[in-house]
Formats: sequence, C-alpha cells, structure tokens
Amino acid sequence: MTIKPLIILPDPLLRQISAPVERVDDDVRRIADDMLETMYDAPGIGLAAIQIGLPRRLLVIDLAKEGDDAAPQVFINPEILTSTDERSVYEEGCLSIPDYYAEVERPAGITLRYLDREGRQQEIAADGLLATCLQHEIDHLNGVLFIDHISKLKREMVVRKFTKAAKTRGSKAI
Repeated sequence: MTIKPLIILPDPLLRQISAPVERVDDDVRRIADDMLETMYDAPGIGLAAIQIGLPRRLLVIDLAKEGDDAAPQVFINPEILTSTDERSVYEEGCLSIPDYYAEVERPAGITLRYLDREGRQQEIAADGLLATCLQHEIDHLNGVLFIDHISKLKREMVVRKFTKAAKTRGSKAI
C-alpha cells in the first residue's frame, strides 16, 4: 500500500465529475487500499478517489473510534437512492481543505446502492455520521465540496485563503 499525495483546494481537479468504475479488479482493490492508507495517514474518516487525483467513482470510509479496531469500508459507484426529509447538522472538515471546518446540513438518512470490493451490488440504509460521511464523499465524486453547502461569503473567503496559499506554494489556482 502506498500513501498518495492529496489534492488541495483550489486545484480544479476537485471540481471534476468522476467516471464510473468499469469493472472491479485487483487494480481497483489496490487503489482502494492506497486510499485507505492515505486516509489513515492524513488522518481522516473518508476519502474519495478524486482527492488523490483519480476521477473514478470510488470512496473509502472508516468510522471506527480511536482505540477500536479499524473498520474500513469501500464503496464503488455509490448511488444515493433515497434520502429522508429529516435533516441533521454536522461540523464537517475535508482532507482537501485542511484545517477548515463548518456546520453543514444534510439529509439525516439515505439509502445507498454500491459495489463492494468484490464487485457485488449492495444496498444499505445509513443514518448519523455514516450518512453524512457518505454524502460528503459522494459530493466529491460529483465535483461538489462541503464548502458549497455554506454561505457564499464564507465559501469565497475560504477559496481566497487557499488560492493565496497555493500561489505561495507555486501550485495551480482556479
């Protein structure tokens, strides 16, 4: 397994819509393992493939509490089938927008269809933190960032801050 460099705002790749995974094979499983290693190293609880520069519909999550055994989950071609009318608010952060957090309101529960590591179709009902994390990572696959769910003023301030930092680093800017 290899730790991959993270794509950081304002890199335009973060706004790209990811393509479906055509088939689940050893290459896809290796990418998922690299993503988990990268996520644990960061550290984070979720990571979409686009965040390591791969515009593919693949994400990983591990919501195990500190001190518990790891509980990695791999979601390939995830698709939200239903969402509840009930809403929940969580303070979200993002490995591609380091050290910035904001409260985001999302549906409290979802039903999700996806392929597992073996390419088998699965369906789950998720609520709480799992529902929030899945929605956050699926947003990435659609070129949406969690800051798109906050006020325009706050979002513009964050983008300006990261664009300035990128220019200082000599990175790509929007």
